[in-house]
Amino acid sequence: MRDLKNYKVAAPAPVTLKGRFVTLEPYEREKHLQALWDALGGKAGINDLLKYFPNDEYAEAGELGAWIENARAVSNWVTLVFRENATGKVVGMASYMRPDPKNGVVEVGSVAHGLSMKRSPIATEAHYLMAKHAFEDLDYRRYEWKCHNENEASKTTARRYGFTFEGVFRQHVISKGANRDTAWFSMIDTEWPLIKAAFEAWLLPENFDAEGRQKRRLEDVRAGIAKDMAA
Repeated sequence: MRDLKNYKVAAPAPVTLKGRFVTLEPYEREKHLQALWDALGGKAGINDLLKYFPNDEYAEAGELGAWIENARAVSNWVTLVFRENATGKVVGMASYMRPDPKNGVVEVGSVAHGLSMKRSPIATEAHYLMAKHAFEDLDYRRYEWKCHNENEASKTTARRYGFTFEGVFRQHVISKGANRDTAWFSMIDTEWPLIKAAFEAWLLPENFDAEGRQKRRLEDVRAGIAKDMAA
C-alpha cells in the first residue's frame, strides 16, 4: 500500500488524448455539438441511445449542449469527444465525472457511443486512454463506472474493460420520474498494470484480421496475462 500522508492530486482538466484509432478532444460547443448530435442519432435516435441517462428527452442539439455545459459549470465534469482518426468524424463522448481529488477518485460517465463505433476498436481505445490518463497522468487511486442496474449493455462493457463489480445501490436516485438502482464498478491503481497490459496487447495490429475483427477477446487477453503474472 502506498504512503498517502502527502498524497495530493488535481481535478481533471480538459485534455487531448490521441491513440491509433481515436483522438479524444475537450468538448467545445461550436466545434463539436452538431457533429456529436448527428453521431448519436439526431432527434430520431439519440433518446433511444441515451435511454438510461437521467436527463429528459432531447428535441434538438441545443438541449444536449446545455446539459453538457451545465454539468461542466455546476459539477466540474470534463466531457471529451471521440474523433475517429481514419475519417476525422466525431463518433461519441464520455466525461470525467464527480472528481474527488482529496481521495484520488473520479468516475467515467455520460458515455455515449455512436452507431459507427459498434464492432470497432474505437471505444476500447478511447476508454483505455481515459483510464491511462486518470491513473498515470493524474495519479488517481480509484476509477469508477456506474450505471442504471437495468442497463445490461453498460454492465457488460464495464466488466469487459476490467472494472470490478462492487454491488448495487438500491433506490439510489429517482431518474426520469422512476426509481433507479445503480450498479457500481471500479478499478484501482494496483490493478491498473494488468488492465493496461491487456488493453495494449488487445489493441496491437496483430490482434485484428484483414477485416478488422478481433482475434482474441479483451477478457481472454487479460486472463492470460494474469496467469503469466501469477506464474
